[in-house]
Amino acid sequence: MQDLEYRLPQVRRIDTELPGPASAELDKRRAASVASALSPGLPGYIVDADGGVLVDADGNSFVDFASGIAVTSVGASNKRVASAVADAAGHFTHTCFMVSPYESYLQVAELLNELTPGDFEKRTVLFNSGAEAVENAVKIARSHTRKTGVAVFDYAYHGRTNLTMAMTAKNKPYKSTFGPFASEVHRAPMSYPLRDGLKGPEAAERTIRFLEQNVGAENLACVVIEPIQGEGGFIEPAEGFLPAIVDWCRENNVVFVADEIQAGFCRSGEWFSSSFEGIEPDLVTTAKGIAGGMPLSAVTGRAEIMNAPMVGGLGGTYGGNPVACAAAIAAIEEMKEHNLALRAKEIAEIIHEELDPLTELDEVAEIRGRGAMIAMELVTKDGKPNAELTAKVAAECKAAGVLILTCGLDGNVVRLLPSLVIPEELLRDGLRVMAEAVRNNA
Repeated sequence: MQDLEYRLPQVRRIDTELPGPASAELDKRRAASVASALSPGLPGYIVDADGGVLVDADGNSFVDFASGIAVTSVGASNKRVASAVADAAGHFTHTCFMVSPYESYLQVAELLNELTPGDFEKRTVLFNSGAEAVENAVKIARSHTRKTGVAVFDYAYHGRTNLTMAMTAKNKPYKSTFGPFASEVHRAPMSYPLRDGLKGPEAAERTIRFLEQNVGAENLACVVIEPIQGEGGFIEPAEGFLPAIVDWCRENNVVFVADEIQAGFCRSGEWFSSSFEGIEPDLVTTAKGIAGGMPLSAVTGRAEIMNAPMVGGLGGTYGGNPVACAAAIAAIEEMKEHNLALRAKEIAEIIHEELDPLTELDEVAEIRGRGAMIAMELVTKDGKPNAELTAKVAAECKAAGVLILTCGLDGNVVRLLPSLVIPEELLRDGLRVMAEAVRNNA
């Protein structure tokens, strides 16, 4: 894997106890000023970041296997993105596209219409966050079909707003004590090959039977699904599942919405993970890696569906902010120039090379995923979800200077989301720390 140019040394280095004195002092300020529900996972306050490293206030350098939850795919201080942000901010930081438009919004829309799957006429609307994009996709689908029902799936994660909490499967910490939630959301069975053992068509038949018996196609506006689930455990449905669901949606005037917020923008080894089985979603929601760390999201899809809401029916004060749009254009240029989709596949090969030997352990049930979106599911010796082991592995990695994330409804999945520009030597170093942590605690 070819290394790129980096501003900071791409090394793992822990020089102090964790947290160090400067970070510990900052954390005292956090406890006195920030709501306790917001509790950071890394024992260090970040002052600099580049490539695949995070540097904290005490000079410790961490291997970053989180990328701000799949956001900083082109690096956390990408030179082209930073320059585009500075230039855009020097002209104007905001006008509101609904009031006084600007070209960069159009450029982002044109790029998304070009890059998302499907050779048909498309339209795009821009927002701020992934949850906002999902909510608006539902609005658009309802406006187009004149139906109200929304189908989502087991293990799904779609956001933290009221509607997207209803669409999200996991209770704690996302939903507990926050109800009541939006109505007309129906949860269908998901294909989870490790746990259900079903082939794609069989799993799809189960899902379709559920939808027809419990909801009815005549009541269903849309099916919303992550082609590769994120927070639910990096679950990749069995081959044939997604195409069968798409076909059923087409036959029944149900809008198929692909939530590509985490898996999109080269993360999975393709521009969008829908492409692996050649499906063409009616609507695609995007965010996270779209703008190199700036807040931006989008809904892109078939023109006749996107144009269904009345004039003025979509929008928002900050949606498609000009500085964020400039960042998105630059980030997409980086992805194209360095072929980051291919680089994600190279990252996957290295991850499997370093971690696949762990599958000899009874506690490692599976290593799965695509591109730079790989997960390890950990279990007890009798095959039950092992959240305790997962937490120990994550803690040992952080203590050694490697930031990893956990996920899954049972809290027993380690997920890897490295930057797509991480250098190979640093990637392998972090993976070896992780492998040692698994072996030490299994």
